Amino acid sequence: MMEDEEQMRIRDETETYLVNLRRMVYLTIMSSVDYEEAGHKLLKIKLEPGQEKEVCIMLIECCSHERSYLSYYGLLGQRLCMINKVHQENFEMCFVQQYSMIHRLETNKLRNVANFFAHLLATDALPWHVLAYIRLTEEDTTSSSRIFIKILFQELSRHLGIRVLYKRLTDPRMQDDFESLL
Repeated sequence: MMEDEEQMRIRDETETYLVNLRRMVYLTIMSSVDYEEAGHKLLKIKLEPGQEKEVCIMLIECCSHERSYLSYYGLLGQRLCMINKVHQENFEMCFVQQYSMIHRLETNKLRNVANFFAHLLATDALPWHVLAYIRLTEEDTTSSSRIFIKILFQELSRHLGIRVLYKRLTDPRMQDDFESLL
């Protein structure tokens, strides 16, 4: 009888811990005075391996719900990417995921998400090879994805300037990544 009880383990499949983690991340992001404080507090949260992605998802989610884009979110995302490569990889996955579901976002959310990723790209917090995921053809884009791409590149040109952006896009080392764009 005692052996059966030892072998039986209770597993919580309600994802209560995940909900609590997201709540903690949300409250940390929303209650911090500035991005540096938020970054410091987020890095202090004890995360299991693989849960870092939840921080990235919640940051993008909070950003998308604002009335207009706040650079706070871009600066916080940049800080997380610069401190830990795991966050950078997670933001890469989030870029792919967000772009694949961009048609589900209303225009304001779409604009905020495009501004967020433009900030990460312009500051080199996110590697430019993520743009290889974008296929710029009539069949592969929707009106929402075209709006996203337009805002993304407008913000990149605003951050970098048109000359620097042109140099980046025509850099021979990056041509494989930009083939689907140009």
